Amino acid sequence: MKVYGDLQSGNCLKVKMLLSFLNIKHEWIHVNILDGETKTAEFLSKYPNGKIPAVELDDGRYLCESNAILGYFSENTAFLPKDTYLKAKVYEW
Repeated sequence: MKVYGDLQSGNCLKVKMLLSFLNIKHEWIHVNILDGETKTAEFLSKYPNGKIPAVELDDGRYLCESNAILGYFSENTAFLPKDTYLKAKVYEW
């Protein structure tokens, strides 16, 4: 799995931390948004919103937006409660 991001971004850091807490192996690929690296045709073909963090799953699917990524990886773990109110509180992250 590849994760595209910049650790100076809080949203990217949240994803990096969750993957670390869950011991999920990944390749971190630094992306410099100031140099336009999220606006290339190749990046936009995978992530049309042109934002980081972004994930390329091992099966070739793509995820973007930090909350979607966090929700995907935290499902069925202690980081995402089953109780709907508590789950909503988590999504305030």
